[in-house]
Amino acid sequence: MDDRFDRRELLLHLGDMLEALSCLTRTGRPDAKVVQLAGSQESLQDFEFLRALTPKMTVADFGARVATAFFLWPKELLETDLNREALASTVQHDLFGGDPSGWKAYVAHMQKKVSWFGTGLPAMKSGASGEPALAEAEYASPVVASVEAAPPTEWDAPDEKKGWPWPQPGSTS
Repeated sequence: MDDRFDRRELLLHLGDMLEALSCLTRTGRPDAKVVQLAGSQESLQDFEFLRALTPKMTVADFGARVATAFFLWPKELLETDLNREALASTVQHDLFGGDPSGWKAYVAHMQKKVSWFGTGLPAMKSGASGEPALAEAEYASPVVASVEAAPPTEWDAPDEKKGWPWPQPGSTS
């Protein structure tokens, strides 16, 4: 399957997330609500996905959640086989845990560019307070479930790069 355009869109989105985080951090207001800043700061107007966040999320909380939700993306986007579930489930769990309506809005935004994003994941349960349970998130991250140990026979195998983004042998690209 040729998914290089989806990978490109996801990489661009990761960059947008980091840029939004940078803009939010530069406000110097870690306790400010992200949704309020997104509506009032000109530098944040282009980041539609910020409006999907729970209204209670602060800039400091957003920074911590973005770090845990997206840290796997660079590695996953370079793998030969794209793990679609791992890409979406970390964002669902770590950025939108306990906020199913925010998750639905975010998925709708993402599916404008990557049609499969967020499909096939279990339905989210709404948190009692509307906020994700941070202690629970530390112990039940889907990242742990998405990591598979390599069999011992593969440990000493040479690191051979095949397929995207590495060109096939004999190709001119």
